[in-house]
Amino acid sequence: MKCHVCGSKMKSIIADLPFKVNETTIVILKALPVLQCDSCSEYLLDDPVLKRVDEILEKVDAGAELEVIKYAA
Repeated sequence: MKCHVCGSKMKSIIADLPFKVNETTIVILKALPVLQCDSCSEYLLDDPVLKRVDEILEKVDAGAELEVIKYAA
């Protein structure tokens, strides 16, 4: 797959990414499978991964300021 920003090759990696759930809550998902560009570091989540991320974020305690969750497919 090619990067939609610069056209370089995307490679599969495992990364930790932050997601802002609301005004006061940030969730860090650890060991998340992503596609990352070799050149510009742009990243992309495959559809099944994004669906699972949405499911995880829906269950987050909205009162928490920071939560760290290990991604599990």
